[in-house]
Amino acid sequence: MLAKPRSGGATGLSLWVHSASAVFAKEARIEWRSRHALGTTLLFTVSTLAAMAFVLAQKAVGTDVKAALLWIVLLFAALTGLARAFVREEELGTADALRLSAVSSAVYAGKLAFNLLLLLLVEAIATPLFLAVLPIPPGEMNIGLLVAVLFLGGVGLAAAATFIAALVAQTSAGGGRGALFFIVAFPVLMPCLMAGVGGTLGAFAPLAVPAQLAHNNVVMLVSYDVVVVAAAFALFSSIWEA
Repeated sequence: MLAKPRSGGATGLSLWVHSASAVFAKEARIEWRSRHALGTTLLFTVSTLAAMAFVLAQKAVGTDVKAALLWIVLLFAALTGLARAFVREEELGTADALRLSAVSSAVYAGKLAFNLLLLLLVEAIATPLFLAVLPIPPGEMNIGLLVAVLFLGGVGLAAAATFIAALVAQTSAGGGRGALFFIVAFPVLMPCLMAGVGGTLGAFAPLAVPAQLAHNNVVMLVSYDVVVVAAAFALFSSIWEA
């Protein structure tokens, strides 16, 4: 069992880091054994891209539509894989032990780190597959901007989804928690989705989209990440320890 970090000092910080790392390691061990979140997410991604390849074969698809479709795939893949981040703890009866073992901020940090790693892995697999199904003409794509947008968008998706998963896990909805998660998450994630689509469009068509517009979308993603992460850390304890 983890020791709760003491407040203040280097010792308290090191214990906090140890607790967050232990939560991350626990999530990684569970996922390694079951491969539930990764398997579900990749299955959704591959099946969706296969349907796109079948429906959109030999059809002209605009660059703006491609950018939107990529983020639709990433959005629902994230929601599919991250929805059970805290529900599993409640169902297995391990939530109380986790509350006693680590402070709330360390629990959120560990869960967030794992969910972000999972989401970035999905993005690294899904994006090349998406570009194989709906290719961008060679030499016309800004790879650096695309990587930055995907990373910043992934941080926002993971931070918001992890917090919402904790919120939904405390409800008495039972089997309806999955549907409730989607209902709550969608409006919260909409700003991240819009900025992600705009930034991706700038990466897919750098000559057609003004550089300032792409820059504004990147700034919006950074702002969204800062606000969501700060709000999640500030509010998580009141939800998790209620």
